[in-house]
Amino acid sequence: MRKIILNAGALLDKVRKEAPVVHHLTNWVTVYDCAQAVKSFGASPVMAHAVEEAAEMSGIASALVLNIGTLTADVLEAMKKACGAANKKGIPVVLDCCGAGATRFRDESCLALVKDFRIAIIKGNASEICRMSGGASVTKGVDSTLSASAVDMSVTAGKLAKDKDCVVAATGVEDIVTDGRKVYAVRNGHPLMSGVVGTGCMAASVIGTFAAVEKDFVAAAACGLVCFEIAAELAARRCKGPGSFKAALFDRVHSLKKDTVLKMQRVYTSD
Repeated sequence: MRKIILNAGALLDKVRKEAPVVHHLTNWVTVYDCAQAVKSFGASPVMAHAVEEAAEMSGIASALVLNIGTLTADVLEAMKKACGAANKKGIPVVLDCCGAGATRFRDESCLALVKDFRIAIIKGNASEICRMSGGASVTKGVDSTLSASAVDMSVTAGKLAKDKDCVVAATGVEDIVTDGRKVYAVRNGHPLMSGVVGTGCMAASVIGTFAAVEKDFVAAAACGLVCFEIAAELAARRCKGPGSFKAALFDRVHSLKKDTVLKMQRVYTSD
């Protein structure tokens, strides 16, 4: 693969200038962290889960992020209403298939959302993406049971992207972002990210934030991950463990500069 330079810094500035509203129906375990990540980037998060207002809230948003991490039947119904409104308005929907492969309810719910609505970006770890693509992988709670060497994620994610006509962001030590034709490998990030509950959920929110201002969803997802993971690298330099790392991560996202993104990004493509 050859190294490339993405226009991630310019998209970062665009997020801060436009401050898009990003509607979430997300994981109750990490809802605050998702909101703070979006806010730290300069966008406006809203967390409206009630079935009575989910569609209306999507009508005033620039992107919709769904996360099935703490899914219930009521939340699923609200997701469907929010998706319908988002599709009608033409804003991107990001689906974080958190825990897909752990239970039949999660699997069937994800597949129903993808079948019945236009999902712009599917995000998940290796196990979750393999499960969504029809594989037999089993997720350990919400953690991946597959190592980077166990499966060729560019192939698996590419197959899912083609089958579902969407962009797929498979996160891990190396993130793969693809629409089935174009493939980006993002190699930024830090091992401490895996020691903090919610970094995966935050990543989906960041992807939604960047997709709110960029119609090329492959570029939006890759650029969002680049910026988030460079901030993680910077945060890790002076922290002592996962607690101080999370606080530093929000600080580093908030203070991230375009020139720093240009200097530190590590993105590769097979094109």
